[in-house]
Amino acid sequence: MMSTIPEPLTTELIEQAIAWRRHLHRHPELSFQEHETSRYIAGILESFGGLEISRPTPTSVVAKLIGAHPGKTLALRADIDALPIEEEAPIEDASRNPGVMHACGHDGHTATLLAVAKLLSARKEQLRGEIRFIFQHAEEMPPGGARELVAAGVMDGVDWVVGEHLASLLPVGQIGIAYGEMMASPDNFTILVKGYGGHAGSPHRAVDVIAIGAQIVTNLQHIVSRNADPLERLVVSIAQFTAGASHNVIPDQAIIKGTVRSFSTEVREEAERQIERIAGGVASAHGASIELDYVYGYDPVVNDEGLTRTIEAVLVETFGRDAVVHQPPSMGGEDFSAYQRVVPGTFFNIGAGNVDKGIVYPHHHPKFMIDEEALQNGILAFVKIAEHLLEWNRD
Repeated sequence: MMSTIPEPLTTELIEQAIAWRRHLHRHPELSFQEHETSRYIAGILESFGGLEISRPTPTSVVAKLIGAHPGKTLALRADIDALPIEEEAPIEDASRNPGVMHACGHDGHTATLLAVAKLLSARKEQLRGEIRFIFQHAEEMPPGGARELVAAGVMDGVDWVVGEHLASLLPVGQIGIAYGEMMASPDNFTILVKGYGGHAGSPHRAVDVIAIGAQIVTNLQHIVSRNADPLERLVVSIAQFTAGASHNVIPDQAIIKGTVRSFSTEVREEAERQIERIAGGVASAHGASIELDYVYGYDPVVNDEGLTRTIEAVLVETFGRDAVVHQPPSMGGEDFSAYQRVVPGTFFNIGAGNVDKGIVYPHHHPKFMIDEEALQNGILAFVKIAEHLLEWNRD
């Protein structure tokens, strides 16, 4: 964080953003359940004046700031949902909703965009064009809220869309950008292995789904190591194996759950075929059968080259060359990609980690935290990008 508050930010605005973020952190809500969160956001936006506020879905909020002069339209996006995680972070403003936590920084994203909306709405007379503030629900749960908002027409007439993500593993003060491919498509699958149960003392009278399932898990590792082009980015991970309820009963079913991460439609489709072929073949060889449920998640996040180049120049001018770092693609997923399917878009990271403060845990961890000093950088980045894009394209 900078030693002084840079214009046009103020100390009051930063303190307000921190207060909003802490309130949201205390009151997290899960995907598609963000009723109080969206009401809270809408109420704050209404207090600014000069915004056209709508509710495209029951738990999302969109605010339009239409300038006094004609111009382009820029959409800025924040996600607002939390995760089903019991918080363990040692902070005073911990979650008050048992089993629910803002473990991915969405509370910070929301507070940041509220601060940007407050600052820019006060400068409406200087604005050329329109800024659309999108407070999106359900980023964490496929099919995701972004797809619903696109279907509701939220992106109609938009020229660019820009999003930020607070990153706990990137030091505060740094900003991470990526050209082209940034985040993968997160597909999920469930394999139901069906055999024949029996007494654990007589395994020859059963078709052991645990032994068969273990071989399926082992053989699925061949998809990446032996069935995929080594130059392609591909992850196949098993995250759950459930079977049985007793030490002396061989169950008749086992459930295997996992995820596939990739950047290519062809690769993800081939991975699905290989999972079905390998799992079905192993099961058949041992007298069992499988049922595969493969669910396609979000599309990959692919940043627009031209827009990213422009944004990098703005960020370097604002924060300095050393503060802006190029990051490799991540195998995590984000439904920001739904917006990029219809308009040019760029997604980038705001460093929010701090080893000295113990802020070192990754996203989706029960001890996840952010350095609140990152909020200032996020606000300033959005403001400077908006100023540049909408002034640069003036008629």
